[in-house]
Amino acid sequence: MSTTTNPGAGDAVEAGAASLLRFATAGSVDDGKSTLVGRLLHDSKSVLADQLEAVERASLGRGQETPDLALLTDGLRAEREQGITIDVAYRYFATPRRRFILADTPGHVQYTRNMVTGASTAELAVVLVDARNGVVEQTRRHAAVAALLRVPHVVLAVNKMDLVDYAEPVFAAIAEEFTRYAASLGVPEITAIPISALAGDNVVSPSANMDWYGGPTVLEHLETVSVVADPSNDPGRFPVQYVIRPQTAEHPDYRGYAGQIASGVLRVGDAVTVLPSGRTSTIEAIDALGRSVDAAWAPQSVTVRLADDLDVSRGDLIAPTATAPAVSQDIEATICHVADRPLTVGQRVLLKHATRTVKAIVKDIPSRLTLDDLSPHPEPGELAANDIGRIVVRTAEPLPLDAYADSRRTGSFLLIDPADGTTLTAGMAGHAFAQAAAEAAGADGGDDEGWDF
Repeated sequence: MSTTTNPGAGDAVEAGAASLLRFATAGSVDDGKSTLVGRLLHDSKSVLADQLEAVERASLGRGQETPDLALLTDGLRAEREQGITIDVAYRYFATPRRRFILADTPGHVQYTRNMVTGASTAELAVVLVDARNGVVEQTRRHAAVAALLRVPHVVLAVNKMDLVDYAEPVFAAIAEEFTRYAASLGVPEITAIPISALAGDNVVSPSANMDWYGGPTVLEHLETVSVVADPSNDPGRFPVQYVIRPQTAEHPDYRGYAGQIASGVLRVGDAVTVLPSGRTSTIEAIDALGRSVDAAWAPQSVTVRLADDLDVSRGDLIAPTATAPAVSQDIEATICHVADRPLTVGQRVLLKHATRTVKAIVKDIPSRLTLDDLSPHPEPGELAANDIGRIVVRTAEPLPLDAYADSRRTGSFLLIDPADGTTLTAGMAGHAFAQAAAEAAGADGGDDEGWDF
Protein backbone atom coordinates (compact mmCIF):
# COMPACT_ATOMS: atom_id res chain seq x y z
CA MET A 1 0.00 0.00 0.00
CA SER A 2 1.41 3.36 -1.05
CA THR A 3 1.45 6.48 1.04
CA THR A 4 0.77 9.68 -0.90
CA THR A 5 2.47 12.87 0.23
CA ASN A 6 2.48 16.31 -1.36
CA PRO A 7 5.69 17.97 -0.20
CA GLY A 8 4.80 21.21 -1.88
CA ALA A 9 1.83 21.83 0.36
CA GLY A 10 2.27 19.76 3.52
CA ASP A 11 2.50 21.79 6.70
CA ALA A 12 4.31 18.92 8.41
CA VAL A 13 7.06 18.97 5.78
CA GLU A 14 7.52 22.73 6.16
CA ALA A 15 7.60 22.47 9.95
CA GLY A 16 10.22 19.72 9.73
CA ALA A 17 12.37 21.74 7.36
CA ALA A 18 12.12 24.85 9.53
CA SER A 19 13.14 23.00 12.70
CA LEU A 20 16.81 22.85 11.65
CA LEU A 21 19.09 25.76 10.72
CA ARG A 22 22.66 25.31 9.53
CA PHE A 23 24.72 28.44 10.03
CA ALA A 24 28.37 29.49 10.05
CA THR A 25 30.28 32.24 11.82
CA ALA A 26 33.11 34.19 10.19
CA GLY A 27 35.18 37.28 10.85
CA SER A 28 38.72 38.56 11.30
CA VAL A 29 41.09 37.45 14.05
CA ASP A 30 40.02 38.64 17.51
CA ASP A 31 36.61 39.83 16.32
CA GLY A 32 35.09 37.49 18.92
CA LYS A 33 33.58 34.63 16.90
CA SER A 34 34.35 31.92 19.44
CA THR A 35 33.17 34.15 22.29
CA LEU A 36 29.89 34.77 20.45
CA VAL A 37 29.40 31.05 19.91
CA GLY A 38 30.24 30.35 23.54
CA ARG A 39 27.79 33.04 24.66
CA LEU A 40 25.05 31.55 22.46
CA LEU A 41 25.64 28.10 23.93
CA HIS A 42 25.91 29.36 27.51
CA ASP A 43 22.97 31.75 27.56
CA SER A 44 20.69 29.35 25.70
CA LYS A 45 21.55 26.74 28.36
CA SER A 46 23.08 24.39 25.79
CA VAL A 47 26.28 23.74 27.79
CA LEU A 48 26.63 20.67 29.96
CA ALA A 49 27.71 21.24 33.55
CA ASP A 50 30.99 19.36 33.16
CA GLN A 51 31.85 21.37 30.02
CA LEU A 52 31.28 24.63 31.89
CA GLU A 53 33.36 23.41 34.85
CA ALA A 54 36.23 22.53 32.51
CA VAL A 55 36.09 25.99 30.94
CA GLU A 56 36.06 27.62 34.37
CA ARG A 57 39.12 25.60 35.45
CA ALA A 58 40.99 26.43 32.24
CA SER A 59 40.11 30.11 32.59
CA LEU A 60 41.34 30.23 36.19
CA GLY A 61 44.54 28.52 35.11
CA ARG A 62 45.10 31.36 32.66
CA GLY A 63 44.54 33.98 35.36
CA GLN A 64 41.02 34.97 34.24
CA GLU A 65 38.44 35.69 36.92
CA THR A 66 35.43 34.88 34.71
CA PRO A 67 34.94 31.91 32.35
CA ASP A 68 36.37 32.42 28.87
CA LEU A 69 33.40 31.23 26.81
CA ALA A 70 35.55 31.05 23.66
CA LEU A 71 37.05 27.85 25.10
CA LEU A 72 33.73 26.10 24.51
CA THR A 73 34.55 26.05 20.79
CA ASP A 74 38.34 26.34 20.60
CA GLY A 75 38.78 22.65 21.22
CA LEU A 76 42.21 21.98 19.74
CA ARG A 77 45.16 22.33 22.07
CA ALA A 78 46.93 24.66 19.61
CA GLU A 79 43.84 26.84 19.50
CA ARG A 80 43.71 27.17 23.27
CA GLU A 81 47.42 27.92 23.51
CA GLN A 82 47.47 30.51 20.70
CA GLY A 83 44.08 32.02 21.47
CA ILE A 84 42.91 31.68 17.85
CA THR A 85 40.56 29.38 15.97
CA ILE A 86 42.37 27.09 13.51
CA ASP A 87 39.88 24.45 12.43
CA VAL A 88 36.13 24.51 11.78
CA ALA A 89 34.38 23.70 15.05
CA TYR A 90 30.93 22.20 14.65
CA ARG A 91 28.45 22.50 17.47
CA TYR A 92 24.93 21.16 17.79
CA PHE A 93 22.41 22.83 20.07
CA ALA A 94 18.70 23.44 20.31
CA THR A 95 16.13 25.81 21.73
CA PRO A 96 12.38 25.15 22.06
CA ARG A 97 11.89 26.87 18.70
CA ARG A 98 14.61 25.34 16.50
CA ARG A 99 17.59 22.99 16.25
CA PHE A 100 20.97 24.29 15.06
CA ILE A 101 24.13 23.00 13.41
CA LEU A 102 26.78 25.68 13.86
CA ALA A 103 30.16 25.92 12.13
CA ASP A 104 32.62 28.26 13.87
CA THR A 105 35.20 29.06 11.18
CA PRO A 106 38.68 30.58 11.59
CA GLY A 107 39.42 34.28 11.12
CA HIS A 108 43.08 34.08 10.05
CA VAL A 109 43.49 34.82 6.34
CA GLN A 110 45.50 31.60 5.95
CA TYR A 111 42.43 29.64 7.07
CA THR A 112 39.92 31.38 4.79
CA ARG A 113 39.58 28.09 2.95
CA ASN A 114 38.04 26.64 6.11
CA MET A 115 35.17 29.10 5.80
CA VAL A 116 34.34 27.52 2.44
CA THR A 117 33.97 24.21 4.26
CA GLY A 118 31.82 25.66 7.01
CA ALA A 119 29.61 27.80 4.78
CA SER A 120 29.16 25.34 1.90
CA THR A 121 26.04 23.83 3.48
CA ALA A 122 25.00 26.85 5.57
CA GLU A 123 21.67 28.60 5.16
CA LEU A 124 22.91 31.61 7.12
CA ALA A 125 26.29 33.21 7.81
CA VAL A 126 27.09 35.42 10.80
CA VAL A 127 29.92 37.79 9.85
CA LEU A 128 31.49 39.52 12.87
CA VAL A 129 33.12 42.94 12.78
CA ASP A 130 35.04 44.59 15.62
CA ALA A 131 33.27 47.91 16.21
CA ARG A 132 36.68 49.57 16.77
CA ASN A 133 38.07 48.45 13.41
CA GLY A 134 35.03 48.44 11.14
CA VAL A 135 34.95 46.62 7.79
CA VAL A 136 38.42 45.27 6.91
CA GLU A 137 39.74 43.20 4.01
CA GLN A 138 38.96 39.90 5.71
CA THR A 139 35.38 41.09 6.24
CA ARG A 140 35.08 41.72 2.52
CA ARG A 141 36.64 38.35 1.79
CA HIS A 142 34.10 36.56 3.98
CA ALA A 143 31.24 38.49 2.37
CA ALA A 144 32.53 37.44 -1.06
CA VAL A 145 32.74 33.79 -0.02
CA ALA A 146 29.19 33.92 1.37
CA ALA A 147 27.99 35.40 -1.92
CA LEU A 148 29.89 32.84 -4.00
CA LEU A 149 28.44 29.99 -1.97
CA ARG A 150 24.92 31.43 -2.33
CA VAL A 151 24.32 31.61 1.42
CA PRO A 152 20.80 33.09 1.41
CA HIS A 153 20.95 34.99 4.73
CA VAL A 154 23.85 37.03 6.14
CA VAL A 155 23.92 38.56 9.63
CA LEU A 156 26.38 41.37 10.30
CA ALA A 157 27.20 41.20 14.01
CA VAL A 158 28.99 44.41 15.02
CA ASN A 159 30.78 43.13 18.12
CA LYS A 160 32.55 44.83 21.05
CA MET A 161 30.05 47.68 21.16
CA ASP A 162 30.96 48.00 24.84
CA LEU A 163 34.42 49.22 23.76
CA VAL A 164 32.93 52.11 21.74
CA ASP A 165 30.51 53.19 24.49
CA TYR A 166 27.59 51.54 22.68
CA ALA A 167 27.57 54.44 20.20
CA GLU A 168 24.80 54.21 17.61
CA PRO A 169 26.69 56.25 14.94
CA VAL A 170 29.58 53.76 15.02
CA PHE A 171 27.19 50.87 14.41
CA ALA A 172 25.25 52.75 11.72
CA ALA A 173 28.39 53.59 9.72
CA ILE A 174 29.69 50.01 9.78
CA ALA A 175 26.27 48.57 8.89
CA GLU A 176 25.89 50.97 5.96
CA GLU A 177 29.35 50.18 4.54
CA PHE A 178 28.99 46.42 4.85
CA THR A 179 25.43 46.36 3.50
CA ARG A 180 26.44 48.36 0.44
CA TYR A 181 29.38 46.03 -0.26
CA ALA A 182 27.47 42.77 0.33
CA ALA A 183 24.53 43.94 -1.76
CA SER A 184 26.91 44.68 -4.65
CA LEU A 185 28.00 41.03 -4.46
CA GLY A 186 24.39 39.88 -4.74
CA VAL A 187 23.80 38.81 -1.11
CA PRO A 188 19.98 38.69 -1.00
CA GLU A 189 19.34 39.44 2.69
CA ILE A 190 21.51 41.28 5.22
CA THR A 191 20.58 41.85 8.88
CA ALA A 192 22.82 44.07 11.05
CA ILE A 193 22.84 43.58 14.85
CA PRO A 194 24.97 45.51 17.41
CA ILE A 195 26.31 43.17 20.10
CA SER A 196 28.84 42.59 22.83
CA ALA A 197 29.56 38.87 22.92
CA LEU A 198 31.67 39.24 26.07
CA ALA A 199 28.96 41.08 28.03
CA GLY A 200 26.04 39.30 26.38
CA ASP A 201 24.40 42.39 24.85
CA ASN A 202 21.88 41.45 22.11
CA VAL A 203 23.19 37.89 21.80
CA VAL A 204 20.41 36.01 23.58
CA SER A 205 18.86 38.81 25.65
CA PRO A 206 18.13 42.40 24.54
CA SER A 207 20.67 44.98 25.66
CA ALA A 208 19.78 47.67 28.20
CA ASN A 209 22.81 49.60 26.94
CA MET A 210 21.48 50.02 23.38
CA ASP A 211 17.88 51.17 23.74
CA TRP A 212 18.29 52.89 20.36
CA TYR A 213 18.29 49.44 18.69
CA GLY A 214 14.86 47.92 18.14
CA GLY A 215 15.70 44.82 16.11
CA PRO A 216 16.07 41.16 17.12
CA THR A 217 18.85 39.62 19.17
CA VAL A 218 21.16 37.19 17.41
CA LEU A 219 19.36 34.15 18.82
CA GLU A 220 15.92 35.57 18.08
CA HIS A 221 16.90 36.10 14.45
CA LEU A 222 18.39 32.61 14.22
CA GLU A 223 15.18 31.15 15.63
CA THR A 224 12.84 33.04 13.32
CA VAL A 225 14.65 33.48 9.99
CA SER A 226 12.77 31.65 7.25
CA VAL A 227 14.64 28.74 5.70
CA VAL A 228 11.60 26.85 4.43
CA ALA A 229 11.80 26.04 0.74
CA ASP A 230 9.21 24.25 -1.37
CA PRO A 231 11.15 21.31 -2.84
CA SER A 232 8.74 21.10 -5.77
CA ASN A 233 10.19 24.40 -7.03
CA ASP A 234 13.60 22.78 -7.64
CA PRO A 235 14.45 20.32 -10.43
CA GLY A 236 14.64 16.72 -9.28
CA ARG A 237 18.19 15.38 -8.96
CA PHE A 238 19.06 11.89 -7.68
CA PRO A 239 22.77 10.88 -7.69
CA VAL A 240 23.02 7.09 -7.51
CA GLN A 241 25.18 5.99 -4.60
CA TYR A 242 24.60 2.25 -4.58
CA VAL A 243 22.90 -0.38 -6.76
CA ILE A 244 20.81 -2.86 -4.76
CA ARG A 245 20.40 -6.34 -6.23
CA PRO A 246 19.69 -8.85 -3.44
CA GLN A 247 19.09 -11.74 -5.89
CA THR A 248 17.26 -13.77 -3.28
CA ALA A 249 14.45 -16.25 -3.74
CA GLU A 250 12.08 -13.69 -2.24
CA HIS A 251 13.27 -10.89 -4.53
CA PRO A 252 14.83 -12.55 -7.60
CA ASP A 253 14.33 -9.58 -9.95
CA TYR A 254 14.71 -6.66 -7.55
CA ARG A 255 16.95 -3.88 -8.87
CA GLY A 256 16.98 -0.57 -7.03
CA TYR A 257 19.16 2.51 -7.00
CA ALA A 258 19.88 3.93 -3.55
CA GLY A 259 21.02 7.41 -2.62
CA GLN A 260 20.02 10.78 -1.26
CA ILE A 261 17.83 13.10 -3.32
CA ALA A 262 19.99 16.18 -3.93
CA SER A 263 17.14 18.52 -4.90
CA GLY A 264 13.52 18.63 -5.94
CA VAL A 265 10.88 15.91 -5.90
CA LEU A 266 10.68 12.45 -7.47
CA ARG A 267 7.29 10.85 -8.10
CA VAL A 268 6.18 7.40 -9.18
CA GLY A 269 5.28 7.61 -12.86
CA ASP A 270 7.79 10.37 -13.67
CA ALA A 271 9.58 10.03 -16.99
CA VAL A 272 13.28 10.17 -16.13
CA THR A 273 16.63 10.29 -17.87
CA VAL A 274 19.76 8.55 -16.60
CA LEU A 275 22.85 10.71 -17.11
CA PRO A 276 25.40 10.81 -18.59
CA SER A 277 24.18 7.92 -20.79
CA GLY A 278 20.94 9.68 -21.75
CA ARG A 279 18.84 6.51 -21.47
CA THR A 280 15.21 7.06 -20.45
CA SER A 281 12.69 5.16 -18.35
CA THR A 282 9.87 5.71 -15.85
CA ILE A 283 9.98 5.59 -12.07
CA GLU A 284 8.15 2.38 -11.19
CA ALA A 285 8.48 2.58 -7.40
CA ILE A 286 10.15 4.55 -4.60
CA ASP A 287 11.10 2.81 -1.36
CA ALA A 288 11.71 4.90 1.77
CA LEU A 289 12.22 3.57 5.30
CA GLY A 290 11.05 0.12 4.35
CA ARG A 291 7.80 1.12 2.64
CA SER A 292 6.67 2.24 -0.77
CA VAL A 293 5.77 5.89 -1.26
CA ASP A 294 4.31 7.81 -4.18
CA ALA A 295 6.73 10.72 -3.85
CA ALA A 296 9.97 11.68 -2.12
CA TRP A 297 11.92 14.92 -1.90
CA ALA A 298 15.30 16.34 -0.92
CA PRO A 299 17.12 15.50 1.29
CA GLN A 300 15.44 12.11 1.81
CA SER A 301 17.44 8.91 1.31
CA VAL A 302 15.47 6.49 -0.84
CA THR A 303 15.71 3.60 -3.28
CA VAL A 304 14.34 4.23 -6.76
CA ARG A 305 13.17 1.43 -9.05
CA LEU A 306 12.79 1.96 -12.79
CA ALA A 307 10.36 0.34 -15.19
CA ASP A 308 13.15 -0.67 -17.59
CA ASP A 309 16.26 -2.74 -16.96
CA LEU A 310 18.91 -0.12 -17.72
CA ASP A 311 22.64 -0.14 -17.11
CA VAL A 312 22.76 2.25 -14.13
CA SER A 313 25.71 2.40 -11.76
CA ARG A 314 27.17 4.47 -8.91
CA GLY A 315 27.86 8.01 -10.05
CA ASP A 316 24.98 8.20 -12.52
CA LEU A 317 22.33 10.88 -12.08
CA ILE A 318 18.59 10.22 -12.40
CA ALA A 319 16.53 13.30 -13.25
CA PRO A 320 13.02 14.01 -14.60
CA THR A 321 13.38 14.14 -18.37
CA ALA A 322 11.63 17.50 -18.69
CA THR A 323 14.17 19.25 -16.44
CA ALA A 324 17.29 17.12 -16.94
CA PRO A 325 20.58 19.07 -16.86
CA ALA A 326 22.85 19.39 -19.87
CA VAL A 327 25.84 17.04 -20.11
CA SER A 328 29.27 18.42 -20.92
CA GLN A 329 32.98 17.71 -20.69
CA ASP A 330 33.89 21.41 -20.63
CA ILE A 331 33.15 23.18 -17.34
CA GLU A 332 33.49 26.87 -16.61
CA ALA A 333 33.41 27.60 -12.91
CA THR A 334 34.32 29.95 -10.11
CA ILE A 335 36.50 28.28 -7.51
CA CYS A 336 38.09 28.83 -4.13
CA HIS A 337 41.53 27.24 -4.11
CA VAL A 338 42.13 25.59 -0.73
CA ALA A 339 45.46 23.76 -1.13
CA ASP A 340 48.88 25.17 -0.29
CA ARG A 341 50.20 24.11 -3.70
CA PRO A 342 49.06 26.50 -6.48
CA LEU A 343 46.60 25.43 -9.14
CA THR A 344 48.13 25.81 -12.62
CA VAL A 345 47.06 25.55 -16.26
CA GLY A 346 47.63 22.03 -17.58
CA GLN A 347 47.42 20.43 -14.15
CA ARG A 348 45.84 16.96 -14.12
CA VAL A 349 43.28 16.44 -11.38
CA LEU A 350 40.33 14.34 -10.32
CA LEU A 351 36.93 16.04 -10.35
CA LYS A 352 34.36 14.80 -7.82
CA HIS A 353 30.75 15.72 -8.60
CA ALA A 354 28.04 14.27 -6.35
CA THR A 355 28.79 10.52 -6.30
CA ARG A 356 30.93 10.48 -9.46
CA THR A 357 34.71 11.03 -9.74
CA VAL A 358 36.40 11.48 -13.15
CA LYS A 359 39.80 12.47 -14.50
CA ALA A 360 40.16 16.08 -15.64
CA ILE A 361 42.67 18.72 -16.72
CA VAL A 362 42.75 22.45 -15.98
CA LYS A 363 42.57 24.05 -19.45
CA ASP A 364 42.57 27.74 -18.50
CA ILE A 365 42.57 30.19 -15.59
CA PRO A 366 41.03 33.32 -17.14
CA SER A 367 40.95 35.49 -14.04
CA ARG A 368 41.36 35.93 -10.30
CA LEU A 369 39.09 38.09 -8.14
CA THR A 370 40.69 41.09 -6.45
CA LEU A 371 38.66 41.45 -3.26
CA ASP A 372 39.50 45.02 -2.37
CA ASP A 373 37.65 46.49 -5.37
CA LEU A 374 35.98 43.38 -6.87
CA SER A 375 37.91 43.77 -10.13
CA PRO A 376 38.99 40.70 -12.13
CA HIS A 377 42.74 40.24 -12.48
CA PRO A 378 43.09 38.66 -15.96
CA GLU A 379 45.34 35.72 -16.79
CA PRO A 380 46.94 35.22 -13.36
CA GLY A 381 48.66 32.05 -14.53
CA GLU A 382 47.93 30.22 -11.29
CA LEU A 383 45.77 30.39 -8.19
CA ALA A 384 47.35 30.26 -4.74
CA ALA A 385 45.80 29.16 -1.45
CA ASN A 386 42.64 31.14 -0.58
CA ASP A 387 42.45 32.70 -4.07
CA ILE A 388 39.03 32.94 -5.68
CA GLY A 389 39.20 32.65 -9.44
CA ARG A 390 37.59 31.49 -12.64
CA ILE A 391 38.77 28.34 -14.39
CA VAL A 392 37.94 26.10 -17.35
CA VAL A 393 38.19 22.35 -16.83
CA ARG A 394 37.99 19.52 -19.37
CA THR A 395 36.81 16.17 -18.02
CA ALA A 396 37.55 12.71 -19.41
CA GLU A 397 33.85 11.79 -19.24
CA PRO A 398 30.69 13.87 -19.66
CA LEU A 399 29.13 15.21 -16.45
CA PRO A 400 25.59 16.46 -15.76
CA LEU A 401 26.27 19.68 -13.84
CA ASP A 402 23.70 22.31 -13.00
CA ALA A 403 24.57 25.96 -12.60
CA TYR A 404 25.48 26.50 -8.96
CA ALA A 405 22.97 29.35 -8.84
CA ASP A 406 20.26 26.78 -9.57
CA SER A 407 21.47 23.99 -7.29
CA ARG A 408 24.14 24.19 -4.60
CA ARG A 409 24.34 20.38 -4.46
CA THR A 410 24.59 19.45 -8.14
CA GLY A 411 26.28 22.67 -9.25
CA SER A 412 29.30 22.17 -6.99
CA PHE A 413 32.37 19.96 -7.30
CA LEU A 414 35.81 19.33 -5.86
CA LEU A 415 39.17 19.10 -7.61
CA ILE A 416 41.39 16.45 -6.02
CA ASP A 417 45.08 15.65 -6.33
CA PRO A 418 45.21 12.20 -8.01
CA ALA A 419 48.54 11.42 -6.34
CA ASP A 420 47.53 11.67 -2.69
CA GLY A 421 43.79 12.46 -2.59
CA THR A 422 44.27 16.00 -1.23
CA THR A 423 41.38 18.37 -1.88
CA LEU A 424 42.68 21.19 -4.07
CA THR A 425 39.71 23.32 -4.95
CA ALA A 426 36.01 23.85 -4.24
CA GLY A 427 34.21 24.73 -7.45
CA MET A 428 30.88 26.28 -8.40
CA ALA A 429 29.76 25.65 -11.96
CA GLY A 430 27.62 27.76 -14.20
CA HIS A 431 26.80 31.38 -14.53
CA ALA A 432 26.07 34.65 -12.89
CA PHE A 433 28.02 35.62 -9.81
CA ALA A 434 29.27 38.71 -10.98
CA GLN A 435 27.23 40.97 -13.05
CA ALA A 436 26.84 42.97 -9.82
CA ALA A 437 30.50 42.59 -8.93
CA ALA A 438 31.63 43.72 -12.37
CA GLU A 439 29.30 46.71 -12.22
CA ALA A 440 30.59 47.60 -8.74
CA ALA A 441 34.11 47.59 -10.18
CA GLY A 442 33.01 49.88 -13.00
CA ALA A 443 33.26 47.16 -15.65
CA ASP A 444 30.84 45.87 -18.23
CA GLY A 445 29.20 42.83 -16.59
CA GLY A 446 28.52 41.22 -19.93
CA ASP A 447 32.07 40.71 -21.17
CA ASP A 448 34.17 37.58 -21.01
CA GLU A 449 35.85 38.67 -17.77
CA GLY A 450 32.57 38.61 -15.84
CA TRP A 451 32.45 36.40 -12.76
CA ASP A 452 30.49 33.17 -13.13
CA PHE A 453 29.22 30.44 -10.83
